[in-house]
Amino acid sequence: DVMSEQLAKQLDDENTLFPDPVPDLLLSEDTCDTTSDLVLAQMLQMQFDREYDDQLRREEKKFNGDSKVSISFENYRKVHPYEDSDSSEDEVDWQDTRHDPYKADKPQTTPRRGFVGKGKNITTKHDEVICGRKNTARMDNFAPEIHVGDGLGMDLKLPNQVFNSLKQHCYSEQRRSARLHEKKEHSTAEQAVDPRTRLLMFKMVNSGVLENINGCISTGKKSVVFHANGGSLEEEPVPNEVVLKVFKTTLNDFKNRDRYIKDDYRFIDRFSKLNPRKIIRLWAEKEMHNLCRMKKAEIPCPQAVLLKKHILVMSFIGEDHVPAPKLKDIMLSSEDMKAAYFQVLHMMQQLYQKCKLVHADLSEYNMLWHQGKVWLIDVSQSVEPTHPHGLEFLLRDCRNCRVVFFRKRGVTEAMTMYELFNAVTGLNLSICDEDEAQFVAQIVALEKNNEDHVQRRGKKTFPISEDVDPPLKPDVAD
Repeated sequence: DVMSEQLAKQLDDENTLFPDPVPDLLLSEDTCDTTSDLVLAQMLQMQFDREYDDQLRREEKKFNGDSKVSISFENYRKVHPYEDSDSSEDEVDWQDTRHDPYKADKPQTTPRRGFVGKGKNITTKHDEVICGRKNTARMDNFAPEIHVGDGLGMDLKLPNQVFNSLKQHCYSEQRRSARLHEKKEHSTAEQAVDPRTRLLMFKMVNSGVLENINGCISTGKKSVVFHANGGSLEEEPVPNEVVLKVFKTTLNDFKNRDRYIKDDYRFIDRFSKLNPRKIIRLWAEKEMHNLCRMKKAEIPCPQAVLLKKHILVMSFIGEDHVPAPKLKDIMLSSEDMKAAYFQVLHMMQQLYQKCKLVHADLSEYNMLWHQGKVWLIDVSQSVEPTHPHGLEFLLRDCRNCRVVFFRKRGVTEAMTMYELFNAVTGLNLSICDEDEAQFVAQIVALEKNNEDHVQRRGKKTFPISEDVDPPLKPDVAD
């Protein structure tokens, strides 16, 4: 029904007799005269703005929660906070940099016409002082991580050449920082793994191959080693304690890695320098094959359990989560050190003659002392004697074994590196006054002949005299 005129008039009279109550906050003694509609509207608008700001403040608090990084809704408020502040008028708001009394003045710029003054006193925009001050002011636009200092306050005048160099350096640093950040996300770094590697490790745990991964126990230029508890693999038990050797997916720490694999005849057809990740997988596969050869020859070394791309799971050398110490870190008696020396020499001979391998990185860092004997680890760079540089690597191992370590530890029975080389290989190369250059020349000639022969026929040519039994064991009289 349409409202009658009488009812409308009655409602109008009631509104006149009983007006809407105005909040007490607005009707204080300090308020202005409310007889004016404009003043009353402004007061009501102020009240609405304050209520809106209170609601916005609650939403801001709810949005941020307990986060360390908070988002401010200051720009959306209707009433600026300083209007409600109880602080004195003389207090400086240090957050408002527009009124910072210590802010340096910007350099004076030339007018639009490009010059000031007349005659001999004319000054253009290319003036050395004006241009230098402009360059100093432009440094404020550099990236936040570039600390430019208070050049304006010191009235610093930068020449164009210096400013352009700083600008180019700032741009280069930004690009370099972006590249490093991206590389860290896609590569295995010190005591950390990239997302792809982490996913492979999680899959091993979920599939039951591993029960859990405990943490990092060793790092090197080629890999990061983690300790884990074994589970089962295809209904076959995995050792209770294993290690995950994660090969680093970046070649920055070991740039000459391809030297040990591109000339290895086992992987020469699959080597591709253009794909670093494939090189890492070949590197892990190579260590697995080398460990299997050593196990067949009964050389003390870790047992390969599983290979997943660039992650190699091996048995743990140690007890109760404590890895066996390296030979360089343990202090042995003279008798134990002597026994360790002859054991290492015997393993070098077994490695060369039975496994057809050269360690290529034999040192006290890659030998562990466990259960009263030496264990060989880190054979990823090991190569066959037919490798173009295999004998050179073996001579380096002999130098590290005899001169660098055991000779310094007081093993007087240690042979010279030339005698040790002949004892391991059985080649009986001539030794003239221990002339290393002449000895190396004989090795290079053998490697050259062997390389040509292998490329033609694919067979080894090193004459190994099996009738000669090198003195790799101490005499009974000693």
